[in-house]
Amino acid sequence: MTGGLHIAVLMGGWSAEREVSLMSGNGIADALESLGHRVNRVDMERNVAVKLAELKPDLVFNALHGTPGEDGAVQGMLDLMGLKYTHSGLVTSVIAIDKQLTKQALVPHGIPMPGGRMVRSEELYERDPLPRPYVLKPVNEGSSVGVAIVTAEGNYGNPIGRDVRGPWQEFDELLAEPFIRGRELTTAVLGDQALGVTELKPKSGFYDYDAKYTEGLTDHIFPADIPEDVADACKRIAIDAHRLLGCKGCSRSDFRWDDSQGVDGLFLLEVNTQPGMTPLSLVPEQARHLGISYAELVQRIVDEALA
Repeated sequence: MTGGLHIAVLMGGWSAEREVSLMSGNGIADALESLGHRVNRVDMERNVAVKLAELKPDLVFNALHGTPGEDGAVQGMLDLMGLKYTHSGLVTSVIAIDKQLTKQALVPHGIPMPGGRMVRSEELYERDPLPRPYVLKPVNEGSSVGVAIVTAEGNYGNPIGRDVRGPWQEFDELLAEPFIRGRELTTAVLGDQALGVTELKPKSGFYDYDAKYTEGLTDHIFPADIPEDVADACKRIAIDAHRLLGCKGCSRSDFRWDDSQGVDGLFLLEVNTQPGMTPLSLVPEQARHLGISYAELVQRIVDEALA
């Protein structure tokens, strides 16, 4: 283990996931201090390059979620500054944050992902882009920010009403995908190891932003009560996606599984290159089940960034 490093933990920022990033960042900073590292907590502001240039850390621990910390912008800045940092690099971040680019990178290699297409929000006020039920989501937001499930009996109208609250009011373009009935599964990858498969069971509705980050709204079943071949497929696909995209440190792959279809009903939805590190987050939870403490998890991410 490398001891006594000077590490700047980059957190906060101005994305929709600011509060989650602050929770992740403070947890990481506490763990790093407990391991004997010297830590600066840096709330991401527009002058962040000036701050980091003054601090001259040995390593930047990137605890940002969403833009600009997960989409390549911060990675590009840190590359230009010659600073080492945790998690994925510039190219990987640009591709993985964009659900459409992720498909283009992974589907040709046999990774099963839902079909779908990009639609202009204006189109939705005239006709459905796909048969209902379908899902609409921004192409580059995480944490289920701005996801809408459009069903035959949904309250969005048919076609969707301009005056109805939804992601079409915030985004000019959305990704439309067929809705996959069934169950929500997720697999974390640390280095080259898949940590396991968790099933997420929201107590009402679907696994949206509130369900992810509000204690008691979602049950995490680990290990997921699923057939062995499906669990093996989750792990294999998560490792393949991590490798094909060039992820570093840890990533988390999210799946939908139609349990009436067996392993053929498993689809990768997205790969998170900056997964949450809050007390409710899935990566620390899966690691803990394998006997990897939170501090050890953080140290392993640091070690890979320095390798």
